[in-house]
Amino acid sequence: MADDEKTPKSEAPAEKSGSPTKAAAEAAPKSTAKAKKEKPPAVEDKPFADFIQQDYLPALESAFAEQSVDDIKLDFIDNQVTGSWQEGQRQFTVYFPQENIKKQRAFSWSTRAGKSGIIEPFLIDERKITLDLLVFGVMQRLNAQKWLGNN
Repeated sequence: MADDEKTPKSEAPAEKSGSPTKAAAEAAPKSTAKAKKEKPPAVEDKPFADFIQQDYLPALESAFAEQSVDDIKLDFIDNQVTGSWQEGQRQFTVYFPQENIKKQRAFSWSTRAGKSGIIEPFLIDERKITLDLLVFGVMQRLNAQKWLGNN
């Protein structure tokens, strides 16, 4: 009986040494799968000026085109995105005082080439600021002025 007790004990370590090899082989495909599923960086993570010029302004221009506003003029100067159309009769400005879309933002509008009277907070309750949300916020605010669509 003593030999029988020794035999299983000697086999057990052999099985254990084989198990880590299986576990390592199984773990390798999982780590490779995770690496393949990594998302590319979000456009909102670009440097501020690059994001505004390469992504935000073109997206705003497209949104205005969808609303049949084809004479929109958009500019980016001193952390401000300004837009005007109808020969300057309608204007808006989105302010980014800290060169960061995720920090404080403000909005103003004016008519007939006048100065804006009120600068109001813009998208202050949003936790995650995205390109689509920034575009939607401008379009929604201008639509509230009844400047877009069939208002």
